[in-house]
Amino acid sequence: MIFSPQKQKFIDAATDMFGGGAVLSKQNVRDASAKAGVPKAGWFMKAHKVGYNQFKLPSETQGVVQTNVVSEPQVQTTVNLVATNMESQNLVPSPFEGFVPWGHHSTIKQIVKSGLFYPVFVTGLSGNGKTLMIEQIHAEMKKELIRVNITIETDEDDLLGGFRLVSGETKFVPGPVIEAMERGCTLLLDECDLGSNKLMALQPVLEGKGVYLKKVNKWVTPKNGFNVMATANTKGKGSDDGRFIGTNILNEAFLERFAITIEQPYATTAVEKKIVLGSMTKYGKVDEDFATNLVTWAEVIRKTFYDGGIDELISTRRLDHIVKAFAIFGDKLKAIDLCIARFDDETKESFKDLYTKVDAGVDLNEVEENPY
Repeated sequence: MIFSPQKQKFIDAATDMFGGGAVLSKQNVRDASAKAGVPKAGWFMKAHKVGYNQFKLPSETQGVVQTNVVSEPQVQTTVNLVATNMESQNLVPSPFEGFVPWGHHSTIKQIVKSGLFYPVFVTGLSGNGKTLMIEQIHAEMKKELIRVNITIETDEDDLLGGFRLVSGETKFVPGPVIEAMERGCTLLLDECDLGSNKLMALQPVLEGKGVYLKKVNKWVTPKNGFNVMATANTKGKGSDDGRFIGTNILNEAFLERFAITIEQPYATTAVEKKIVLGSMTKYGKVDEDFATNLVTWAEVIRKTFYDGGIDELISTRRLDHIVKAFAIFGDKLKAIDLCIARFDDETKESFKDLYTKVDAGVDLNEVEENPY
């Protein structure tokens, strides 16, 4: 690598003082800068850092000074990213039998259809179909989608890529964000509010401008059609009631880069009945009366939850679990009992008692006045 005259002046002074290939401290860098009569060499510390307060001087080779950083494998700026098996895969989600479009389905579909870069943040209570809706829109439109489940441990290396052992050699392997950008598909950050401030590595990505891979000195520009969507149980402000332990307060600058926030509620009883009947058809055991009772039961529980009467509710996902258990065991109450066993004993018993009232045809208004 050939340096500019001023940078070469610093390199020459430092090499004269400490020797070619020496590891310098910040004070050594300052001393070399003073000797060379050049400003503090911040560029050198940034490009040649090999550890805490350690910066390695390049060695002289054939009269041309070249960088030789030893902290990571030597990679030229023209590096080609290592191919992954994702390149040969079809990443269009599989159609979900019995899926019922509802809510903000048409809004998100319009965004995907536009092909524009327009980041979307979808928030709502657990199990109401946020992720499934996004997946099925992409399945319907035959557009590729890469889903990344975010946790507190997710970092820049997980998202953008890092060095991996490939066929006995250490090579840079791109992460899912880079895959999505280069394929021009949608990147789905699932359970986004479980992430930490390490998600800030995605700031340039969320601006649609591309991203610089520092480890390999390469700029990646997104292909047309690339977009980012995120799902979360909160709005990135943490969980006030403690229902979603582990969710974090996300950086305001990160949230601000999402163009719109869509709040996903639970489906209406009419829509949810279609969803439940679709699941029954899929699992091969249809019972319309049972479907009606399940969605009525769930609606009463949710209303009580929203009014502050209870701390738990029945999600659409939980209803799907019950329908599948019914298909397996052929027993309605057993299916319900097994699928609500995750709740504490008092809540479980009150939910079961409420269902028997609904199943027995007790007047809904009477149930709502004193469900428990």
